[in-house]
Amino acid sequence: MTLNLEHAISIIIPAKNEASALKLFLPVLCEQYAHCEIILVDDGSTDDTYEVAQSLGIKVLRHPYSMGNGAAIKTGARAAKGDILIFMDGDGQHQPSDIKIMLERYQKGYDLIVGARSKQHQASTWRWLGNSLYNAIASWLVGQSVLDLTSGFRVVNAKKFKEFIHLIPNGFSCPTTITMAFFRSGYAVGYIPIEVKQRIGVSHLKPFSDGLKFLLIIYKMAILYSPLKIFIPFAALHFIAGISNYTYTYIAQGRFTNMSAVLLSTSIVIFLIGLVSEQITCLMYAQNRH
Repeated sequence: MTLNLEHAISIIIPAKNEASALKLFLPVLCEQYAHCEIILVDDGSTDDTYEVAQSLGIKVLRHPYSMGNGAAIKTGARAAKGDILIFMDGDGQHQPSDIKIMLERYQKGYDLIVGARSKQHQASTWRWLGNSLYNAIASWLVGQSVLDLTSGFRVVNAKKFKEFIHLIPNGFSCPTTITMAFFRSGYAVGYIPIEVKQRIGVSHLKPFSDGLKFLLIIYKMAILYSPLKIFIPFAALHFIAGISNYTYTYIAQGRFTNMSAVLLSTSIVIFLIGLVSEQITCLMYAQNRH
């Protein structure tokens, strides 16, 4: 298949202290995709990241201090002129040769293509287990198979990406947020299996604290995506507890207790809050589409 380059393409690379990796993969990227706009966002690096990128003649944007991976992505997206945005990590894991395959898949009617890593291409077994949990939760929420929720290698429609730029956190949760937002809006999301190289340098992720942050982001996105899927189970638990308590007290004492009333009333309140939240979510996404 011949790649259609009618639309402008912007390649955005967030980077923090990635000079060693950039020296190896950035020249290759610049040579293979000289026709594309390449933007590197230096997120307050203390090494030669800025100088390495600037020496190659690409557009370099610089944060005065470290604002986070998500903030760097937003900075790059706002500055990009392309109709199609390609996001790559600056640590040398992503291979420029995969871009063509992802673009070809994108042209088949998708709005977002994600480079999905397999188990053998995860940084560690613990990282794979964590990502598998995130993928499973996200798949349940959206009703579709989510193969890699946290991959930073993506091809996306620029206009549709920018609809949700206000939702993106400044930390490492941009891929999670965008994936969930695209599914919620009915945009087509696809996956391409990719191989990733060994990371050059030290990872900026902290497995425990960032793992908890990812779970919190998934919970927040669940509220934004489909609140009823969160509220209904809690409402059901309170309802079952109320019925169970009433059955026990009626058999044992022959009466309806205050505890049963509280549990049953709470289940109704939780359900109604979920219902209202669902309507608010629908209105919010409807406004984003116009």
